[in-house]
Amino acid sequence: MLDKLALILVIIGGLNWGSIGIFQFDIVAWIFGGQGAIVSRIIYTLVGLAAIWCISLLFRDNEVVHDSK
Repeated sequence: MLDKLALILVIIGGLNWGSIGIFQFDIVAWIFGGQGAIVSRIIYTLVGLAAIWCISLLFRDNEVVHDSK
């Protein structure tokens, strides 16, 4: 569950960075009242922590086990 939440936050961050790069428009800042707003800073921090968490996904051995009943 934590992996999926982290991945969702990283995707949100990636889309936000894409909008900044292409359109020079920060979606998170626009929604939450500017880059300096406390809620925006919390979102940026959560996205950053999620990105750090997702680094661990690169090094995990995830074997899919299929149960045949």
